[in-house]
Amino acid sequence: MTSDEFFRRARELFTFDVPPALTDPTIIPPTDDEGMRNVLEIIAKEKPIRPAAVLIPVVEREEPMVLLTQRAAHLNDHAGQVAFPGGKIDPTDPSPMYAALREAEEEIGLDAEFVEPIGYMDLYGTPFGYRILPTVARVDPGFELRVNKSEVDDVFEVPLAFLMNPANHFLKTREFRDITRSYYEMPYGDRYVWGVTAGILRVLYQRMFAR
Repeated sequence: MTSDEFFRRARELFTFDVPPALTDPTIIPPTDDEGMRNVLEIIAKEKPIRPAAVLIPVVEREEPMVLLTQRAAHLNDHAGQVAFPGGKIDPTDPSPMYAALREAEEEIGLDAEFVEPIGYMDLYGTPFGYRILPTVARVDPGFELRVNKSEVDDVFEVPLAFLMNPANHFLKTREFRDITRSYYEMPYGDRYVWGVTAGILRVLYQRMFAR
């Protein structure tokens, strides 16, 4: 799929309608894994919801690329993990999209002038109480990044075709209070893409390519 085809399809699929489950604990984010749904139901009763937003930055190169970060090794949460630019939605953020763009600029210096938001993907729930709303976005080449080393150790690009190839999606399981839940791995060279990031990419694949 070319960049033009990807972005055309994304514009057909995604909107900027904010799902109520982003802030409503009685609505469980959608998942096709029964174990994960059971986990999310437990977490919704025990922990306050933590609304968050991330940017899925697809760089419009000859071969479309996805921009990812390597979180700083000294962080208390998810240290060293591969992630999308993003973070919690602040009360002063006018929208989840704004929060994702703000975080991308704060973390890696991605100027919003290079970014065209396309729409929100499916809400993604985590066992830590986060409700993550990803914004799919087209990124023009030519940007210059300024990495905030207090949050990010590195930034790198992965071909969209690699991430959207189900042959590179490895399904694993782990236990949570005797509940077996699933998660995905998508190793790329020496980069270990897994957990929430791989899960969101898997949903993107299902929405755009597995139909």
